[in-house]
Amino acid sequence: MSLSEAAAARVREAISAAERPIVGLRVGVKNGGCAGMSYTMEYAEAKNPHDEVIEDKGVTLLVDPKAVLFLLGTEMDVKTDKFASTFVFRNPNETSACGCGESVAITPAKPEVLAG
Repeated sequence: MSLSEAAAARVREAISAAERPIVGLRVGVKNGGCAGMSYTMEYAEAKNPHDEVIEDKGVTLLVDPKAVLFLLGTEMDVKTDKFASTFVFRNPNETSACGCGESVAITPAKPEVLAG
């Protein structure tokens, strides 16, 4: 998993403005939404023992161990339009997305992809 320059800058800005000590951004997936899964993000005050730790562009990402295979190869970016700015995930493991953009279908990465 990686961050675009825009996403890294936005995460660094958000963490520096937090009112409590933050060690990084925890990223994962959860079941739900019309397509089956959705991405999750939250401030992390501490590292969990099984988190996958990724350092990218000055940001610490803590990936939920249950989400690692779903997020392999994913780039987190920021999409800005006339009315809003939001984080987006460019995930090669996505097989479809719902029309509203709130949920996705994701197939976990295959073990042979990890070995190559």
